[in-house]
Order: sequence, then structure tokens, then C-alpha cells
Amino acid sequence: MARSLRNTDRLSRFARPAGEQGYDVLIRILEITVPVFGIIALAYAYGRKRPTDLRDANRLNITIFTPALIFHALTERSQGGDDFLLAAIGATVIVLGSGLIAWAWVRATKRDPAIYIGPAMFNNCGNLGLPLAILAFGEDALPLAVVLLVTENLLQFTVGLWLLGDSIHIKRLATNPMLVATFAGVLGMVMDWHAPAMIEPGIRMLGEISIPLMLVALGVRLADGAPGQWAAGFWGGLLCPLTGLIVAVPWVLITQPAPPLAALLLVFGALPPAVLNYMLAEQFEIAPQQVAAIVAVGHVIALAVIPLTLYWVL
Repeated sequence: MARSLRNTDRLSRFARPAGEQGYDVLIRILEITVPVFGIIALAYAYGRKRPTDLRDANRLNITIFTPALIFHALTERSQGGDDFLLAAIGATVIVLGSGLIAWAWVRATKRDPAIYIGPAMFNNCGNLGLPLAILAFGEDALPLAVVLLVTENLLQFTVGLWLLGDSIHIKRLATNPMLVATFAGVLGMVMDWHAPAMIEPGIRMLGEISIPLMLVALGVRLADGAPGQWAAGFWGGLLCPLTGLIVAVPWVLITQPAPPLAALLLVFGALPPAVLNYMLAEQFEIAPQQVAAIVAVGHVIALAVIPLTLYWVL
């Protein structure tokens, strides 16, 4: 009976509020989404007016700022526990499940799987997911959001590259700064080790750069989108949140993870395709303009999907 009551309480978090409570949730959604999409829109407008090359800034973010964020979140803001394992399993199920549904869809519609399956599987849990997690669920949710990010990152640089015709390179994984920071952070968490007091503020400040820079880089990258390809990108842009939620909703209802992980998994499933899909399509010369359109349209669709998902989970 006690377990039943706990499960009922968890599921009650996903009931839609009404009346005055519904108004409060609407204001909360705006407080979460307006800063995120506002920064993206500002960077997009700037990128359209003044094209900007952010490759060096992105390289710094991938090699220094985001690893610092991951390490600090794991060693200073997390107690570990079963939720980490459940988050990694949940992210894996959503990513691979989305890929299976997308594969069935491309087979049925006779489309190119190399163009559509990757963007359906790998969502923007970095540039968009991390700031949404912090604004929606607080700083305590950051370590779990980091686990979702790292799990997807690992899958994209293994399964994702395999789907694009590349082989899996152990050396590439072993030297990936985000994976190295994850390993070091988990080791420090298990050993209850913290950075020295003179170093910890510097690591924290480096990590704090990463999320605003992610949003600016996303807006500028979307400004480089594919003119005339918006209609072509509609189905691919819709496929990512659609397949993600088709997998995430039953997974959360069946496994019933404790808050905030349950809500994070649903938001994770609703995210649009990652910009990295376009960058890899460009690298492997697989219809980069069409993949760019899928990513761009996906983020326009996210303007509706993300607030609706937040309305459901808050």
C-alpha cells in the first residue's frame, strides 16, 4: 500500500493544474523558456546581420568550459546514487528507441536513413537541455542533466558515427574531454574528493561560461541555416521530439523514477535535434543542407513542444 501511495504521488506531478494554479505554471514556463529562447533569438539575429565564426569559441566550450561544468556538477553538487544509473539507462532507452522508430518510419516512407535517423536519435540536450534543466528544476538537477548529456554524447560518438559509415575509435572516446571529465568527476564523487578551495572557484567559473555560450553558439549556428529548405526539414524536425516522447512517456510511467529525474527524462525526450547532427553531416558529406534544415525547423517546433512538455511536468 505504501508503495502504491508513493507511486500515486509521483504520477500526480504530471497531472495538469487548473485555474489559478494553471496560471502560476504558465508564468513559470515563461520564466524558464523566455531567457533560453530569448538568448537564442538574440544570437540568431546577430548572426543573420553579422555572420560570425564561432569555431574557436565552440572548441573552447567543448574542451574546457563544458568539461569544467561536468566535473564541478559531479564533485560539488551531486551525491550520486541509483538516480545516476537510472538516468543513464533512461537516456539510452530514449535515444535507441527513437532510432528504432525513426528507422521504421524511413523504411515506410522510403527516405534516406542517413539523413533522418541521426537527428531523430540525438537531441539538443547540451545547448538547450542544460539551461532548461537548471531553470526548470534548479541547480540540484544539473548533475542528472549532465548524465543525460554524457550518455547521449557517448552514444553519438559510437552508434551515431557507425550510422554515418564511420568506425568506432576507442582513442577518440578516451580523449573526449567531456568523457574524461565525467570519469574524473565520478571518481571524485565515489571517493568523496573535492577540488582544493583555491581551485574550486576557478572550475566553477569556467563551468558557468559554458551554458550561455552554448545558447549563443546555437543561435549563431541556426542563422547559418539552409534558406529554402525549411519545408524539407519539417518532418525531420518533428520526428525528434515525437519519437523521443513516444519512448519517454511509457518509460517514465513504467519505471516511475523519483523527481526530478522523471520530469527531466520527459523534457529530454521533447528536445529538438542537436546541432552536432548538422556538423557531422557536413563532415561526412551527407546532405548537410537538409540536415541543417531539420535542425533549424526542429528548434522552431520546440517553441511549442517545450512549453507544452513543461506545462505537463511542472
